[in-house]
Amino acid sequence: MTKEQKNQVIDELVEVLQSRDVFYLVDTQGITVAKVNQLRRTCFQRDIGVRVVKNTLLKKAMERSGKDFSEIFPVLHGTTALFTSETGNAPAKLLKEFRKVSDKLVLKGAYVESAVFIGENQLENLISIKSREELIADIVAMLKSPINNVVGALRANGDQGVAGLVKALEERAA
Repeated sequence: MTKEQKNQVIDELVEVLQSRDVFYLVDTQGITVAKVNQLRRTCFQRDIGVRVVKNTLLKKAMERSGKDFSEIFPVLHGTTALFTSETGNAPAKLLKEFRKVSDKLVLKGAYVESAVFIGENQLENLISIKSREELIADIVAMLKSPINNVVGALRANGDQGVAGLVKALEERAA
């Protein structure tokens, strides 16, 4: 690979690292070509980018990206595949699911919205990260809860209306 080609790859990786807040580094050594093809198809279906990268080029791209990836540098050795996603837990769920087919995938590390996770033992923690949509749904449910309680109390008091509700709340407080 010429120096110009290396610089082009580094520039592409810098663009990926700057545009995505979620990426996983996975060791794919020992996985068969058929399993790699299956993995790539599954990644494509789930909108997860996957790319095998040279560790030295990835490290240079990380250094040029403007973000602090220094905690990840120690895991940049061996075979490395870069998984990118817009959802923090999507690659982790994919890895866990894919291990039923091939146990050769090993999580080296992950970067999820400025949080760094190093090591295979972090996979379950990464799976439990909620997506943006799940967090919004939880917040909406929490905000709706008091309103639902008031509406339920109004319905339970039937004809008594607001005055009956105030009286019921006074009785509960006493």
